[in-house]
Amino acid sequence: MTGQPGRTGRGGGQAGAGDLLALVRTGRATTRGALQQATGLSRATVGQRLDRLFRAGWLREGAGGPVDSPLGGRPSITLEFDDAHAVVLTADLDTRHARAAVLSLTGEILAEHAGPLAVEDGPDAVLGELGGWFAELLEKAGRGADEVCGTGLAVPGPVDSETGLVVQPPIMPGWDGYDIRSRLSRAFTQHTGAAPVPVLVDNDANLMAYGEQRTGYRDCSAFVLVKVSTGIGAGVVVGGEIFRGVDGGAGDIGHIRVGSEALCRCGSRGCLAAVASGGAVARRLAETGVPAASGSDVRDLLAAGHPGAAALAREAGRQVGDVLATVVTLLNPGVLMIAGDLAGTSFLTGVRELLYQRALPRSTARLDVVTSRLGDRAGLVGAGAMVVEHLYAPTRVEERLQALGV
Repeated sequence: MTGQPGRTGRGGGQAGAGDLLALVRTGRATTRGALQQATGLSRATVGQRLDRLFRAGWLREGAGGPVDSPLGGRPSITLEFDDAHAVVLTADLDTRHARAAVLSLTGEILAEHAGPLAVEDGPDAVLGELGGWFAELLEKAGRGADEVCGTGLAVPGPVDSETGLVVQPPIMPGWDGYDIRSRLSRAFTQHTGAAPVPVLVDNDANLMAYGEQRTGYRDCSAFVLVKVSTGIGAGVVVGGEIFRGVDGGAGDIGHIRVGSEALCRCGSRGCLAAVASGGAVARRLAETGVPAASGSDVRDLLAAGHPGAAALAREAGRQVGDVLATVVTLLNPGVLMIAGDLAGTSFLTGVRELLYQRALPRSTARLDVVTSRLGDRAGLVGAGAMVVEHLYAPTRVEERLQALGV
């Protein structure tokens, strides 16, 4: 039986198994008939390509859908992405602590651990420790190491997404140019005995923005998240994709000069992070005799209602809001999300005061200024989504199916 030529897939030529999987995963076509209509492939060809996905364990049949024909007949069987066939490991590093998790392919956290882990101890020690965390988490989740399809890591510094290398990170001494992917892959194998899996690395603000946008704001075509913790960084999601710039430096707003002479950890003076980050607020509190050494200490003080911390957080928010007025004017986002250690009422009030005062009314007329929905889990969820989108992209699906021999 021959059918009409299939419509072009993402990689050129006829739509392949990867293109069909993408249609099912996104809900654009979830029956065999709908896949035929969307791709122009014959019934037999659709069946052959779906068979490969079923044999790989990536698709399953769901309940019958409504009967399309007015003449009645059997309901169409729906197709579903089987998120149980594999899991993803993710970790989110901050300067003094980290969080790691096992996630399903649809982003559900199956097991999670948080604890102290200092990036200043260096990549070899930190990534080796993460390997041990991953082994324990898999046991806690009741999943085998052979079920892991990939690992995603969020780091507090600029990352070249092509190489996975951290590039001149101001608050990650010893990490510049270090081969994170290889070391974390070895740590995973060392602690689990399993074969290496792909490792993807990106900036923490990028992945927080990606996780938040995909989870709660899928219809927002321009989304900005600003993380204010030990440092300050922004993640930008445009058209559902992370905007990284030419080499991963997009969103590094913490090093915009704001007129102060305060010395920043990057070596320059007058950076926004030097006067308005959680670390900067902690230093100002310490100067007044309040015990605070980091953004997380400031968060604890804010949660306890400390008036000095609240006043300084509001002032920091005003300084950040002044910079964000330019960001909002440039990008015209629909959502501006404030996240991180300082993302509370005091800081948000300060941001809004200066943002709405300095930005053009047109730039803020349809802008929602909000705080994080996912909280400390945003980076984990975003890292998981990054891995899944990479591994189940149409061209990558074809490569993986061939490797599986299906």
